[in-house]
Amino acid sequence: LVIRELTGDIYFGQPKGREADRAFDTMVYTVPEIERIAHVAFKAARTRGNRVTSIDKANVLTTMVLWREVVTRIGKEYPDVQLSHMYVDNASMQLVRNPGQFDVMLCPNLFGDILSDLTAELIGGMGIAPSGNINPERTFPSIFEPVHGSAPDIAGRKIANPIAAIWSGALMLEHLGHADAAAAVLRAIEQVIVSGPHTPDMKGKASTADVGAAIAEAARSEAKKQAA
Repeated sequence: LVIRELTGDIYFGQPKGREADRAFDTMVYTVPEIERIAHVAFKAARTRGNRVTSIDKANVLTTMVLWREVVTRIGKEYPDVQLSHMYVDNASMQLVRNPGQFDVMLCPNLFGDILSDLTAELIGGMGIAPSGNINPERTFPSIFEPVHGSAPDIAGRKIANPIAAIWSGALMLEHLGHADAAAAVLRAIEQVIVSGPHTPDMKGKASTADVGAAIAEAARSEAKKQAA
């Protein structure tokens, strides 16, 4: 599970700009921003394997020194969760070598953007990977969507893999407190991944609608089993 901070880092830091012969961006994090996302990661780990790997580049970037210090401090509030730190370049290598060593990866915005695409490919490609833009305070709605976004390059061709969108819906159900429904949708997705049909990105010939219908039918069958 990649927990990516989405409101800070180099994407939003000021100043940024371009001049005649140079361009510049500013990497910025505040303590409250880091604290907020760290709590999200540790709480998520408690529902999984009780392990958090915090990703940074504290050997080079002063911003990441602060990140590591704050995450370490917040980690002491969760003594049941094992915390480790890993430089982002090593994390990239370790994901390729042995992704099973990770449980929850806590990432700054930039590094999370990069590593989430890598982890998407590890599970079968961008057509499968779900995501959620979650407001932990719930003061405004969260947004759930495929990692790949709208994929306009294949719009209208009926070949987009619907699994990422459907799985994102399952994440939404879980976020809203409907864990049983989310699990049922995930089981239906797993069944279709194993038995087909598959869209071209998974070496199949089925259309978007074909795969969606198959998952819906698998979900209905799952519901009937649960009712019985």
